[in-house]
Amino acid sequence: MKHAIVVGGGFGGIASALRLRAKGYDVTLIDRCLQLGGRAQYLEKNGYRHDVGPTVITAPFLFEELFMLFNEKLADHITLVPLKPWYRFVYPDGDHFNYGGSLKDTLDEIRRIEPDDCDGYIKLLNHSKHIFEIGFVELATQPFNRLWTMVKQIPRLIGLQSYKTVWQLVSHYLKSEKLRQAFSIQPLLVGGNPFDTTSIYGLIHYLEREYGVYFAMGGTHALTQALEQLMKRHGIQILLGQTVKSLIISKNTATGVVLENGQELMADILVSNVDPLFLYTHMIKPEKQTFLTRRKVKKAKISMGLFVLYFGTTKTYPDIAHHTIWLGERYKELLKDIFDRKILSEDFSLYLHRPTATDPSFAPKGCDSFYVLCPVPNLLGGQDWTVEGPKLRDRIVAALEKTSLPHLSQTITNDFFMTPEHFKENYLSAQGSGFSISPLFSQSAWFRFHNRAEGIKNLFLVGAGTHPGAGLPGVISSAKLVDTLIPRVAKAHLT
Repeated sequence: MKHAIVVGGGFGGIASALRLRAKGYDVTLIDRCLQLGGRAQYLEKNGYRHDVGPTVITAPFLFEELFMLFNEKLADHITLVPLKPWYRFVYPDGDHFNYGGSLKDTLDEIRRIEPDDCDGYIKLLNHSKHIFEIGFVELATQPFNRLWTMVKQIPRLIGLQSYKTVWQLVSHYLKSEKLRQAFSIQPLLVGGNPFDTTSIYGLIHYLEREYGVYFAMGGTHALTQALEQLMKRHGIQILLGQTVKSLIISKNTATGVVLENGQELMADILVSNVDPLFLYTHMIKPEKQTFLTRRKVKKAKISMGLFVLYFGTTKTYPDIAHHTIWLGERYKELLKDIFDRKILSEDFSLYLHRPTATDPSFAPKGCDSFYVLCPVPNLLGGQDWTVEGPKLRDRIVAALEKTSLPHLSQTITNDFFMTPEHFKENYLSAQGSGFSISPLFSQSAWFRFHNRAEGIKNLFLVGAGTHPGAGLPGVISSAKLVDTLIPRVAKAHLT
């Protein structure tokens, strides 16, 4: 039986391990964290539970496919609950926009804010459908290892207006500034600035409309646990708390890994779920890399950082939705501060997650569990997070207390936070970025890090920094893509 090693236990690595096992490989998955899930870690503090990373489940069929590989059903292990609304947008003037549910629900909300934008939204959704059918259905699992593959797609990409940014696309169809903000915010969920990100990411609108937005009861951690048990049932070896120091490259072929303790593990196939910037900077010697790879590393534009505050409250806030996007006074200029100037501004916009709105087990009875995510500059901004972290925590609590969570300073309990420094240390994320490289057109498809390593045989890449991109659907699709590149083991027999 041929042996495959997967380096990194995020969702891209988990999906790769399962697909390799289904193809007959003897699979070992290695991760430096003590839990699987990559950035989807789980913490509990005095009865308050927190999914550390992703909380939104879209395109659940991608998870269902992983169980179907072994003739099992996702529904036998996980309960997915549809959310309504999917997100609540809260504006500085106190107005709000509930997004999600049926198409009628969304149009009713749009009509309340700007009646003339109802027709524009339908046109935007139809455009998003066309992008989805090509950008997701066809190209998300299409290898872009050759330039000619990209060249052939240029006429279609031009037809989809991929040269426009997400903001430009949305603004073409909608005139309300509030609705423009609500429908352009999605690139931030995968590390992009709506004013720079290619409008290909406008497919997210139709993806959500087609498949819905869900929460896994027990949280994303419950989904990770279900996948871990699936791997164990089918003989995948899992090594946690082990860091891979470097890859073994012999005669331009990946043959194994070296752990930090010096141990060498050999393999026929290597799949990296490591941030490609870290992989090529620290784990593979430059002389083993192609000129194109070294150039991508040198020229890479990295996504923003994240400040994430986790806390409980000693009372419940029943009026707060499961997902709230709290928008500040500035939009474009704030994003410019974060992405371009790399300034930590006094103002901010926030993503507020209240899992107890759907699953009360996330907090003690009569209490709530929250996390609030604040986009910030990555470590290239030079901020001292030992100083800025506590100050930003206090500003966020004060803002939420004033606008959304009355008396929060008196009810908050068991709070802690993560900064870009934590992302660098815990996940080996380049410059502490939240989502690897940014989803610019110049860093998409062939221009992104290739799923089949350039110039190195038997090495494959999955995860946020590879095609098709970040977000759970993106990283799981990257594993599905790599599946098409790796041959099945002849006459494989699974135990």
